[in-house]
Amino acid sequence: FIFIVQSLNHITCTSTNPNMSPPNVRVGVGVLILDPLRPKSVFCGIRKGSHGSGSLALPGGHLEMYESWSECASRETMEETGLVLSNIVFGHVTNDIMEEEKKHYVTIFMMGHCSNDSDRPKTLEPHKCEGWDSYSWDELRKILAENEECCDSGNSTSTASQGDEKTRSLKLFGPLKHLVEESPEQVMKFLGY
Repeated sequence: FIFIVQSLNHITCTSTNPNMSPPNVRVGVGVLILDPLRPKSVFCGIRKGSHGSGSLALPGGHLEMYESWSECASRETMEETGLVLSNIVFGHVTNDIMEEEKKHYVTIFMMGHCSNDSDRPKTLEPHKCEGWDSYSWDELRKILAENEECCDSGNSTSTASQGDEKTRSLKLFGPLKHLVEESPEQVMKFLGY
């Protein structure tokens, strides 16, 4: 059990379980990697074994202590896909509250290019990702729209299950969902829109 003790401008979280840490906001880094063989597309994979399991996400992970955003993007991309990145730049940031999962992230989106245009992502962490594919921004928008239509109609067999094979019954991981909803200008320019 967590008890919240509040006094003038000070909030402390205490727990009856000494192994349980107080809730905190984590920093995640998501990486938009431009697919050199498919213009206006980025690599995404289906998460597994963690929060957001079954949803489509970008490569990425937690920012480590003393690590720059670019270093994190490069490290996470190498660990998850084997791709070496070049020209890594800041793209956008989202505030991702996942109440059902009792998680809260600030996600920093970095953007980069494959150092070698012929490289393809490999699934190096199969316990965390089902595999990588390339998705255009239009395909990501379509997945988002189909999810919203599905939820609005309360019918899980609406057009989301009738869409094309690639986007059928996919959903976007929270941070990617927010990024697609916001479609920031800097990201759109990076993708060539």
